[in-house]
Amino acid sequence: MKNLLILGAGTAGTMMANHLRNELPKKEWTISIVDKRDTHYYQPGFLFLPFDIYKPKQIKKPISKFIPAGVEYVMEEVDRVVPDDNQVLLMNGNKLDYDILIVATGTNIAPAEIEGMEGPGWQKDIFDFYTYEGAKNLRDKLRDWEGGKLVVHIAEMPIKCPVAPLEFAFLADSYFTNKGMRDKVDITFVTPMDGAFTKPKATAALQHLLDDKNINIVPDFNIERVDNEKKMIVDYGDQEVPYDLLVTVPTNMGDALIERSGFGDDLNFVPTDKATLQTSVKDNIFAIGDATNVPASKAGSVAHFEAEILTENIKRYIKGEPLKDEFDGHSNCFIETGHGKAILIDFNYTHEPVEGTFPLPGVGPLKLLKETRMNHMGKMAFRWIYWNMLIKGKHIPFVSATMNEAGKQLEPEEVA
Repeated sequence: MKNLLILGAGTAGTMMANHLRNELPKKEWTISIVDKRDTHYYQPGFLFLPFDIYKPKQIKKPISKFIPAGVEYVMEEVDRVVPDDNQVLLMNGNKLDYDILIVATGTNIAPAEIEGMEGPGWQKDIFDFYTYEGAKNLRDKLRDWEGGKLVVHIAEMPIKCPVAPLEFAFLADSYFTNKGMRDKVDITFVTPMDGAFTKPKATAALQHLLDDKNINIVPDFNIERVDNEKKMIVDYGDQEVPYDLLVTVPTNMGDALIERSGFGDDLNFVPTDKATLQTSVKDNIFAIGDATNVPASKAGSVAHFEAEILTENIKRYIKGEPLKDEFDGHSNCFIETGHGKAILIDFNYTHEPVEGTFPLPGVGPLKLLKETRMNHMGKMAFRWIYWNMLIKGKHIPFVSATMNEAGKQLEPEEVA
């Protein structure tokens, strides 16, 4: 028997366990998945928890519910990977052998990377919403907050779900409007980028949303420290942004086990071929999702598309066949804009977000780069799709792993 080992039972790792258990012969391959947690979180729901749109019970379920029959779940913390020995060492002293390793360890916030961020204001007037605890604590704060300067801040890129901070600003506008206190809240969006969106075309098309919602933007802000006493964030050019309530997305980093294993980059992301998802660490080690350094968005949709292609490449690797270099960085993402509307963007390595329809060319029913009620309904429906299809490794009808160019208005240079 040969062993396939998956590190991480988050979105990407769980999808791969489901895909591969259906594809690999049980008499030839054992599959194990290792994670120290016992709870699976619907991470897109962290955005909605602070605004009481979702309840905690809607965004968390037992991990065991999604591990398929025939896959062993090892609930232990990983110390490190030893590629030369084809082994994973656990913190409890045990060792796991593998013939193929898939790294799906995701990314975590690292507030300690910013001076003062974890100071006396942490989880009091400085909050994250990229963790379950942070989102829940922020919910409790917002319920009684009487207003002031709300600063929504990104420390540095890359981050998980790149549009989520902007969505938070939009939802905050809607939330305080509905509470009848929008005039008491000054919302400022602070970003290290030169615009509100990660893609220039989206920034040009959607900047008006910030203007319409009276949301200030401070671009090109590279944070150096948080001054808890003066309640302001300060960048390396000594620019200061004061806050009464700071909602921050701290530095995102890969799992510390990657650093202990000695093969990550400066942020502990795994060096990975962006088309095949085979790592440069060793040919029998693959990586997927937020754990990789591929230049695609760290988002659930990307992990979903990667999983379909990686499943095929694992099968090819076992057979000794050339790997398919097919992953094109495809991502689609709903941007919640508040007041019951959302925008949908669709892009990949070579195409910026484009106008058109999704998922069916010329039919939709969703419109790209347009703020619509239908897109908001799609965003809300995604939670059901996640729990019932995506995480279980089921194909979503009409949605291809690579970007479908049909029915989309591509620029001439993009077509070329």
